[in-house]
Amino acid sequence: MALPSMLWLLAVALLPAPCAALRLGHRDPAGPLPLVIWHGMGVFGLPRCPGESSHICDLIRKTLNAGAYNKAVQERLVQAEYWHDPIKEDMYRNHSIFLADINQERGVNESYKKNLMALKKFVMVKFLNDSIVDPVDSEWFGFYRSGQDKETIPLQKTTLYTQDRLGLREMDNAGQLVFLAVEGDHLQLSEEWFYAHIIPFLE
Repeated sequence: MALPSMLWLLAVALLPAPCAALRLGHRDPAGPLPLVIWHGMGVFGLPRCPGESSHICDLIRKTLNAGAYNKAVQERLVQAEYWHDPIKEDMYRNHSIFLADINQERGVNESYKKNLMALKKFVMVKFLNDSIVDPVDSEWFGFYRSGQDKETIPLQKTTLYTQDRLGLREMDNAGQLVFLAVEGDHLQLSEEWFYAHIIPFLE
């Protein structure tokens, strides 16, 4: 049976990525953390849009992109904190007040790396029919190849991994990264699946 403290940590980890990241990056944990479930590491798409082939979706995305890095928008709209434009990487790095920082895009904060690597397991859950997160591969730390918005690459081919700015490559080699996938839309998982795939990490 999972200890109450572990279940509390799990509840914290199931919050949106910024909340979990701040928990890891800005506060030193009292001891090794047993588990964090991460969900989504940047979006560049409109929730519930019918797909990349939709010209309407592409137009709306470009319109949203025009204001996403405005300082007032970044400070007041949480969705803007997730916005990662793979075509205008310089704008993203220079004006993203949260994601570019927590992903070590502007430099390496060793406390972020140290705290993340203190995890016993870093569990990433991809919802295969997710209509909110775009691209879905970002739920496993993948993202669009820089300079375009059609082809995605897995975590292992990103500079975040190859340069090991967060310690993910070292964690991967040590068997600390866990990649899970489940059929369903955004955060839709059954209690049965949860107990079968998540609770064992807490026992």
